[in-house]
Amino acid sequence: MDLRLEGKTAIVTGGSAGIGKGIAGEFAKAGGNVMIVSRKAEKCEAAADELKALGGGQIDWRAGHTGDLEGGAQIMDETIERFGSLDILVNNAATNPHAGPVIDCAPSAFDKTYEVNLRGPWLWTQNAWQKWMQEHGGSVINIASVGGYSTSAALGVYCILKSALIHMTKQLGAEMGPGVRVNCIAPGLIRTDFAKVLWEGDRGATIAQGYPLKRLGEPEDIGKAALWLAADASWMTGQTLVLDGGELITIGAEPPLA
Repeated sequence: MDLRLEGKTAIVTGGSAGIGKGIAGEFAKAGGNVMIVSRKAEKCEAAADELKALGGGQIDWRAGHTGDLEGGAQIMDETIERFGSLDILVNNAATNPHAGPVIDCAPSAFDKTYEVNLRGPWLWTQNAWQKWMQEHGGSVINIASVGGYSTSAALGVYCILKSALIHMTKQLGAEMGPGVRVNCIAPGLIRTDFAKVLWEGDRGATIAQGYPLKRLGEPEDIGKAALWLAADASWMTGQTLVLDGGELITIGAEPPLA
C-alpha cells in the first residue's frame, strides 16, 4: 500500500528519539507535516534536521513537557497556526522512574509515571479535541506496551499505567466517534535508548531468539503501523495493535519486558 498523508498535520510527543522519531519519519516520508515535541530543545532540533533530509512533508519542533497544561495548549495553537490543521495526535512520550516491586515505589515516582504515561495522553487528547478535532475530525494514536497485558517484577508501575492507557483508548474511541478515531499500539521490546538497559550487550540477541520472529523491534516497525492507523484504518477505533515479534504468544516466555 502507498499510504499518504499530504495535507495532514501530526503532533508526535516524545518525537525526538526512538519510537517517536520512527513514527515522525514515516509520517514525513508519506507527505505529512509533523510537529515534533520533546523536553529538550537541542534533541528536537537535531531530530527535525535529520527528518527534513528524508524529504516529504514539512517538519517543525517545539520543546515541551506533556504534563504541562498551558504549554501543551500553546503548542497545539502554534501547530495549527504553522500548518493549518491538527489531524493526527500521537501520544508517545513516556517515562519509567521506578524499577522494582510496585509495593516499594515512592509516591513521587508513581505520580511522575502517571503524569507522563496516562495523564499526558488524556490531557493532550482533550486539547486536540477542543482545539480542532471535535469540529474537523482526526486520528489519535496512543503508544502503550505489551507490558500492559501482564505483570512485571521490575516494571510493574509502568505496566499498570500502560494497561490503563489501553483501556483509555477504548473509552475515548467510544466517546469521540464518528469524527475521531482513537487507537493504540502496544510494542514489545524495541531497540531504542529508552529500553537500552533491556537489550544491550548479548541480552537482546538472547531475548530475540526466544521470539517466533527471531528479532527485536525497530522504531520503523512502529512507525509503519502508526502510518497505517493514521492514513488507512478508517473503520477501526478503540483497538490496540500488538507489535512484539510474537513475545506474548511465546511458549514459556517470561512476562513482557517492554
